[in-house]
Amino acid sequence: MSAVLMQGDEACAEGAIAAGCTFFAGYPITPATEIAEVLARRLPQIGGKFIQMEDEIASLAAVLGASVAGAKAMTATSGPGFSLMQENIGYGVMAEIPCVIVDVQRMGPSTGQPTRTSQGDVMQARWGTHGDHPIIALSPSSVRETFDLTVKAFSFSERYRIPVILLMEEIVGHMRERVTLPEPAKIEVQERIETQVPPEWYKPYEDFPTDVPAMAPFGQGYRYHITGLYHDERGYPTDRTDEIQPWLKRMQLKIERSLSDILLYEEDGIEDAETLVVAYGATARTARHAIEVARSHGRAVGFLKLHTIWPFAEEVVEHAAANVRRVVVPEMNQGQLVLEVERVAGRRKVHRVNRADGRMMRPTEILAVIEEWAG
Repeated sequence: MSAVLMQGDEACAEGAIAAGCTFFAGYPITPATEIAEVLARRLPQIGGKFIQMEDEIASLAAVLGASVAGAKAMTATSGPGFSLMQENIGYGVMAEIPCVIVDVQRMGPSTGQPTRTSQGDVMQARWGTHGDHPIIALSPSSVRETFDLTVKAFSFSERYRIPVILLMEEIVGHMRERVTLPEPAKIEVQERIETQVPPEWYKPYEDFPTDVPAMAPFGQGYRYHITGLYHDERGYPTDRTDEIQPWLKRMQLKIERSLSDILLYEEDGIEDAETLVVAYGATARTARHAIEVARSHGRAVGFLKLHTIWPFAEEVVEHAAANVRRVVVPEMNQGQLVLEVERVAGRRKVHRVNRADGRMMRPTEILAVIEEWAG
């Protein structure tokens, strides 16, 4: 395909279409509204459905319902709306309903500054809903990565029957870049794994060898119980520990056993590095430039760019940080993912570079730390 000038939010919408999304429910909110605007036009063109809901709570509820009925479904929001979705995220995890939730982060808390950028929802993406639960969250740093990771988010959600969060930032959602999208035939699309057994034999939460039970489109001959309560293999509420414990174990194992598939990252120059920079999302763009300048000054700087931020790539970070003298973690917040890096690499080795005023971090802010320590 020829190169086009495309906005990040537009790339997210087109990535959803490419992944097979046929349903979107959402409520307008800056800086995610353009995703809804594009899908309001594009989904009817392919026979899909777009619904503007009364709020973000209803939006995710509609998405979960559409997914159970057999559709690949998505919603998009920003910080305040993401907060409202947390209860239904927990419901989606408990009921094992695949869907994609896009959070185009803006400055907070509360209304904050809707047109300013931030990485303030990182911990909320992991721990926003209550209880112990697995989750997958991806973070793009460019328009093309937004397209690719949106497709990947749908693949993960279908493969593991789990809500997947795409954490963008305002700067990525609103920037425009020249991109060449892949040919449709070359895009790897994960179709839903549907049951092959008749309705009378079907168990929606059966303990499969893959840890992920096959699904059945609700209403197409299959009627089964769906609840946010702990449930048995047929979906009915239970308080029996011999039924709850296997479910808890399976829910964790379906992610833990698949880390080699889920953890997406890039490594550059870590083999002989003295300083390691760990970054994600929009901040990775700034970090890349700072590293190039530092290397031109003769500094041995490695780069670990995380596309998957949840589950956290513990072993990857541990390996990359093992032989360096210092680890620099830049974030557009007061320090969130750095807590995980410190846990793995050790607090004394880790230096934080934080900016939380809604402005893009500058390469000089990261470079100053690299040069100070190197000197």
